[in-house]
Amino acid sequence: MSAGQPPEKKNIPVDEAGAVREVLRGPLDAIHAFKTSRDEHLPDALPADPFPMLHEWVEYAKARNVQPNPTAMSLATVDDSGQPNARIVLCRGIDERDGSLWFFTNSHSAKGWEMSGNSKVAAVFHWDALDRQARVRGLAEPLAAEASDAYFASRTWEKRVGAWASDQSRPVVSRQALLDKLLNTLTRFGIDPANPPAADAILDIPRPPHWGGYRIVAFEVELWVGSNARIHDRARWTRPGPGRPWSAMRLQP
Repeated sequence: MSAGQPPEKKNIPVDEAGAVREVLRGPLDAIHAFKTSRDEHLPDALPADPFPMLHEWVEYAKARNVQPNPTAMSLATVDDSGQPNARIVLCRGIDERDGSLWFFTNSHSAKGWEMSGNSKVAAVFHWDALDRQARVRGLAEPLAAEASDAYFASRTWEKRVGAWASDQSRPVVSRQALLDKLLNTLTRFGIDPANPPAADAILDIPRPPHWGGYRIVAFEVELWVGSNARIHDRARWTRPGPGRPWSAMRLQP
């Protein structure tokens, strides 16, 4: 076939039901192009609960160190005008018992205010090196103060100071103004900026009242395994509310 000519038409047989069945020729004869990229599939019999598998996927990505932040997930919220807003946060826990994801942030940030006005949120994990994706939709609610205190205490003192020094999402006149605020915060907690303690030093820096954890209690989970030929393996679980049974279905890609 010379350049510029249309491709040669193939004979396309039609079965008794009238459905078109294309004859696979050349490299497609082996059908391997339609396998998932790692020859991996979701179970034929989908599990009743998606959270053990989701948890396993997150732990596998962490163990394999497939990307710098394997627990990173996109978090989508909605503002009071109905406009969606998305950003990356780190998943800090998965509770299989109630089907929830945990993350921590400043409750006075844009996402904090948006979740207080509309608790419906969505989250997406994408592990490109594994050709896996997980989508979650659910309701966000604050974690108990004890859980937030425990996680905040586990952070380095620099991160705890940073939580006090930043009014997240609010305007600042300059970078220098932000650094001045940081210096004032260091002084407040008795830290000499010219002679700071070691990164692993134990300092008494309490959790700010506006900083804490949230959990996304899921009502929908979708797990996806990629295919080079777009015949992805995809399934979705839904439930009417927390503690209620999940319903599973396979989806076309």
